[in-house]
Amino acid sequence: MGQSSSSARNFVFLAGISGFLSVALGAFGAHGLQAHLAALQMTEVYHTAVQYHMVHTLALLGVALFMERTQPSLHLALVGWLFIVGIILFSGSLYVLAISGIRVFGAITPLGGLCFLAGWLLLAAAALRKS
Repeated sequence: MGQSSSSARNFVFLAGISGFLSVALGAFGAHGLQAHLAALQMTEVYHTAVQYHMVHTLALLGVALFMERTQPSLHLALVGWLFIVGIILFSGSLYVLAISGIRVFGAITPLGGLCFLAGWLLLAAAALRKS
């Protein structure tokens, strides 16, 4: 097994951890933080963080599976890392914003969104290069 397989395994591992965190943070927000988030009017912000976190965790898993079925590709590895950084910046900043109410964290969120956008475009480009 080559570089692609090793990278794919790493991304599957990170997707597993990320998926766990997404579910755990979602449950914590729904049960443990509900009153706090409602008081700050941040329930929807927290929900958005969890939703994007899980969607991009599944996308990361898809990238890993795609890597397993293709030749090693720096493009695909970059897609995986863009999704991971996007989760951290986008969802992470929204989690902190929702819990703390400190609005400056909202300024970080678009950087994560740009990582998601770049990842999706690079994934499309990687698929075209494989055909």
